[in-house]
Amino acid sequence: MTLFSLKRIGSALLVLLGVTLIVFLLLQLVPGDPARAILGQGATDEAVQQLRNELGLNDSLPQQYATYLGGLLTGDFGTSISQGLPVLELLLPKLGNTLILAAAALIIAVVFGVTLGVIAARKQGGIFDRVAMALSLGGASAPVYWAGLLAVAALSLGLGWFPTGGMYNAREPGGFLDLISHLALPAVVAALVPLAVIARLTRAEVIEALSGDYVTVLRASGISERTMLWKHVLRNALPSLIGIIGLQVGYLLGGVIFVEVVFQWPGLGQQLYTAITANDLPIVQAGVLFVAIVFVVINLISDLLTAVLDPRAKAA
Repeated sequence: MTLFSLKRIGSALLVLLGVTLIVFLLLQLVPGDPARAILGQGATDEAVQQLRNELGLNDSLPQQYATYLGGLLTGDFGTSISQGLPVLELLLPKLGNTLILAAAALIIAVVFGVTLGVIAARKQGGIFDRVAMALSLGGASAPVYWAGLLAVAALSLGLGWFPTGGMYNAREPGGFLDLISHLALPAVVAALVPLAVIARLTRAEVIEALSGDYVTVLRASGISERTMLWKHVLRNALPSLIGIIGLQVGYLLGGVIFVEVVFQWPGLGQQLYTAITANDLPIVQAGVLFVAIVFVVINLISDLLTAVLDPRAKAA
């Protein structure tokens, strides 16, 4: 297990190194001069050249990448072009808000997805199974931004059940209930696709597990159907579920960007959207890197958990 863990950690570090290289190279292709963007269009060429020298923009690409990596290792993610503040100082609070939204969506997706999948498998071929799978197919196919706009139009503007957007801090007037009322709708919208994927995979895993010999033995021993299903069958499906849940976390971090824009949630996604429109490359660079780091770490944890629950995964 120790060797497997070291290999997976080494692979994760290589992936992160590759991400930094790709992000760095892609942003070199963005048109425009960052130095002129900082100084404004009215700046003289001499001033622009001087700032380019100070920022290291006249160095070769390998030199710039080495400087960029060195900065990352010391916690220096650069300075925002549009706001003039350290990128880390701007993004960390936004990342916290994004993780709150993603965590709420993940809880909804796991709780309802697993429950729906288990019940659908138990009633395989019945009306509940067919309706549940049809709904999950629709949920998996629906674009997140479209579902968000529909939810705002129907449940916020139409029925007035939820706020149309924004976020309240639980420590401010209104407290926890205000936070929940602002969080509920974007979390449900962000959870739609992961919920559908988890439900369909859970159904398939449980149906396969129900055909196992141990299920016949358990039934012959007189154990209740509910205990057998939720305690024994679901436990056997757990390694596969943990793997797919890890992947869905990555999807959620990407998907909440659109949800944050639709619901004006002050998270990393909305900050990235603002930075892209303002051509603020350091924020875009750091934001993409943050998402990649969280995605890689979550998948590393998922792989290690799967290996603990199912030793056969270490050989894969």
